[in-house]
Amino acid sequence: MWRRNFSSATALQQLKSKKWDALVIGGGHNGLTAAAYLARSGLSVAVLERRHVLGGAAVTEEIIPGFKFSRCSYLQSLLRPSIIKELELTRHGLKLLKRNPSSFTPCLDGRYLLLGPDKEFNCSEISKFSKRDAEAYPRYERQLEIFCKFMDLVIDSPTPEHMQGSSSFNDRLKNKLEKSTFWARCLQQAVTLGQKDMVDFMDLLLSPASKVLNNWFEGDVLKATLATDAVIGAMASVHTPGSGYVLLHHVMGETEGDRGVWSYVEGGMGSVSLAVSCAAEEAGAHIVTCAEVSQLMIGDSGTVDGILLADGTEIHSSVVLSNATPYKTFLELVPKDVLPEDFICSIKQLDYKSGTTKINLAVDRLPVFQSCKLNHPDAGPQHMGTIHIGSERMEEIDSAYKDAIHGIPSRRPVIEMTIPSVMDKTISPSGKHVVNLFIQYTPYKPVDGSWEDAEYRESFAQRCFNLIDEYAPGFSSSVVGYDILTPPDLEKIIGLTGGNIFHGAMSLDSLFLMRPVKGWSNHRTPLRGLYLCGSGVHPGGGVMGAPGRNAANVVLQDVKKS
Repeated sequence: MWRRNFSSATALQQLKSKKWDALVIGGGHNGLTAAAYLARSGLSVAVLERRHVLGGAAVTEEIIPGFKFSRCSYLQSLLRPSIIKELELTRHGLKLLKRNPSSFTPCLDGRYLLLGPDKEFNCSEISKFSKRDAEAYPRYERQLEIFCKFMDLVIDSPTPEHMQGSSSFNDRLKNKLEKSTFWARCLQQAVTLGQKDMVDFMDLLLSPASKVLNNWFEGDVLKATLATDAVIGAMASVHTPGSGYVLLHHVMGETEGDRGVWSYVEGGMGSVSLAVSCAAEEAGAHIVTCAEVSQLMIGDSGTVDGILLADGTEIHSSVVLSNATPYKTFLELVPKDVLPEDFICSIKQLDYKSGTTKINLAVDRLPVFQSCKLNHPDAGPQHMGTIHIGSERMEEIDSAYKDAIHGIPSRRPVIEMTIPSVMDKTISPSGKHVVNLFIQYTPYKPVDGSWEDAEYRESFAQRCFNLIDEYAPGFSSSVVGYDILTPPDLEKIIGLTGGNIFHGAMSLDSLFLMRPVKGWSNHRTPLRGLYLCGSGVHPGGGVMGAPGRNAANVVLQDVKKS
């Protein structure tokens, strides 16, 4: 069900037989989302995926027989409610499994912290460390929820970018009205928030996560647990200015109306992509796997004329949407000397640094945490949510970051561990489990070895397993097999430039009107007919779908004008 291999001689023949209204490069969830909306609007659309399996980073793969891994992304919350509703993803098989509790932080001194959606439960757990923090935590959550409501408007709208190129008076007037409407709605939201909340909002956006959390709380374990959301997927420290925004980015989602609740997806994250692909197919989109795009074709007028596959097949269309990273799109797929030099220079300056490694494990039993020996015969509350390993204090996160900045994988990595098989019985054999390890920090090019060296890779994996052993003795001996994706692996296999899971840094200089570069934030590009629909454009990374939906709306606007 996850493979969905659409590739065949017949499929390729169909691709060549006509000129398409739109082509989508990349069958990741954003590309599939864009295709679904375009097809629902009556356009003929084809999606071209390089790999044998759809989904990009939102993919399920059976690497070890019987164990189905969410190989890259591993949790769901950010997928926009509007997309779930409009594409009827529940009808197409999407099933979300809410986690309760949502997080577990074991401590080496024998204590532990569990957090979840139950406010009274959270109060009891946090009180074990600090009664003051237990009182502050509901206020902290309420404030973030207020800020998230403000962000909903920004996320679900294309950016109010200025008009590029020549256009008619009516088009310029319409653009000014649309921008004025957007800013008026933002102003209305700001007035609703009030000055105090707006100042607090700006403080969150601009500050290091450590400053934000130190202002709210006194307990190290709580602060470190929350701080991981501020650095997840980023080559950044809790002390990096602007990391407060990344913290907000990771709590702005929801599951079935419950704000900030993260869930597993039955069947793994590939089920998200599968549901979107079903919606796209039902609307008439044509999806082909094992179809690697090597270059865009440019017509005599200097506009897009289609794409050229690696096998030499030409497929024609005057509209192409790229779900690839901006670097891959503009520096590898677009022919040289087509784009303005200043634009190319800006693309080259983008930050693609990654500190992320993902290890997917098959284990023959659940870990037993010595700090939390709750009386459960099998899975207990400590196994349900995200298990935070090696981050009992924010200083530990910062130390792990500093190792990577100096070119070595963290000596004590920060690990987010999840065990989706405790809730999803479809992804592992009975009695056995799938474990996801999201690990930071690992430099793209270590100075003390190479990720191409099998012994070096094995040594780092064992370092991670040994760290888990400190909290759950015997964990290493439960591993029956694993799959490791270092930053170069994420680049080579999934297509993430530099191994960056967000298609580029989510720092403040790379968001909103600055994403991917100043002047080109609204999915259009200097090459007429080429659009970006991946995480490298507004509103950024995560399994969100918003870049694909917003890009489709921009394409439809342009198609109507032409």
